[in-house]
Amino acid sequence: MFEGKVILITGGTGSFGRAFAHTLLTQHNPAKVIILSRDELKQYEMAQDFSGHESIRFFLGDVRDKDRLYRAFRGVDVVIHAAALKQVPAAEYNPFEVIKTNIMGAQNIIDAAIDTQVSHVLALSTDKAAAPINLYGATKLCSDKLFIAANAYAGTGRTRFSVVRYGNVLGSRGSVIPFFQEQRKLGFLPVTDPRMTRFWITLQQGMDFVTKSLSRMVGGELFVPKLPSMNIMDLARAMCPECRIETVGIRPGEKLHEIMIPRDEARNTLEYEDHFVITPNFRFFEERYDKSTATPVSEDFEYNSLDNPWKLSIESLREHLEVI
Repeated sequence: MFEGKVILITGGTGSFGRAFAHTLLTQHNPAKVIILSRDELKQYEMAQDFSGHESIRFFLGDVRDKDRLYRAFRGVDVVIHAAALKQVPAAEYNPFEVIKTNIMGAQNIIDAAIDTQVSHVLALSTDKAAAPINLYGATKLCSDKLFIAANAYAGTGRTRFSVVRYGNVLGSRGSVIPFFQEQRKLGFLPVTDPRMTRFWITLQQGMDFVTKSLSRMVGGELFVPKLPSMNIMDLARAMCPECRIETVGIRPGEKLHEIMIPRDEARNTLEYEDHFVITPNFRFFEERYDKSTATPVSEDFEYNSLDNPWKLSIESLREHLEVI
């Protein structure tokens, strides 16, 4: 998939981009890895860490700037779209800024990829895009719809688009774990609601799933991995059993439990051994896609963090935390 290819990662200085670039350069043999992002300081810092790799390039640019994307995508084979504004409170307070990046930026990537003949575009999404209740989730749902529909825009052209949707990345920037690590120094952990559950995935698992999805995609799929869930109180006890717990209430835009596949999507969902695929309503998709190893889910199926049979215990959470 990556041998001799040019791979571009938008938002490439983030947690996923840095780790995925490292994997590409150490475990594969790409012709070039391009990091496209807005922050020159983060690019400088990342360049120091990758100083021994001759195949990495750093492009300053913003997904809001279509002209820059046209320049950056020239000669690119694969685009991993990881750039997004994703902080829920900031999105609620600055809604149109998030729309410009997450929605209009997505359309810019689609147009540039089709016109420059990029082969594969895989966009990273979030469980918050399923039945969204906050602006961030709504913009990511809109972005997902744009990328899936882009396969119709591309027509018989070379470019194919798919989406990967997964849950909270263990220890990523802005996640609860770095916050809890700081709070336990004070001897107490604030918990929004003791009943709250979340899907959980490690950074390595996320990268592995992206790689597998790239090799599987024919264009139009929304890939969802099978992930464990955890209870927020179990996480708090795993991180700091001696800490005092304070319940502070659910913040605006938060859900009590997350959903990855809504019940209304069940009729379009196929189950595989380690993942699900939400299929699009395209005639040409049926001709391209091999469903021979898939099983359709039941009509009342919903994939949510509360009813998920795979739950992480306090001991399992501690094991996961050790690898961060």
